[in-house]
Amino acid sequence: MTNIHIAPYRPEWQPYFEKFNKSWIEKHFVLEAIDNYVLTHPEEAILKDGGEILFALHNQTVIGAVALKKIDNATMELTKMAVDEAFHGLGAGTKLCKSALEKAKELEVKKLVLYTQSALKPALSIYKKFGFQQIPIEQGIYKRADTKMELNIK
Repeated sequence: MTNIHIAPYRPEWQPYFEKFNKSWIEKHFVLEAIDNYVLTHPEEAILKDGGEILFALHNQTVIGAVALKKIDNATMELTKMAVDEAFHGLGAGTKLCKSALEKAKELEVKKLVLYTQSALKPALSIYKKFGFQQIPIEQGIYKRADTKMELNIK
């Protein structure tokens, strides 16, 4: 993780956000309409309402991204976390998650929620490491999600 640093969204990095997320979603699942919208229009889908997108860089190369989507004044959704497969194992996912938590605290968010799939063991491991707890999931958010987690931020 020593050569990985986190940077805020830049419009010219949108293609990386789209590529990394489409890659893992299409590898394991089917890209949904909501995914396509968020990935191709992140400024409108995430940033305009007060959300954030962070990027992981390794030696100045963009290798991953994560988003914080505003749900309400107290809650954000940790979403669209992905790392280029060529850079798996360097700790970028952990660093992205940690940085997203720090950003949420800075924004005075009270709670983070996320939707994931129980088959994605590496992601679940990262979320649990940071204290996310599994809670009942409502229907209709993402077809592929079977797990909802939340973290109360103190």
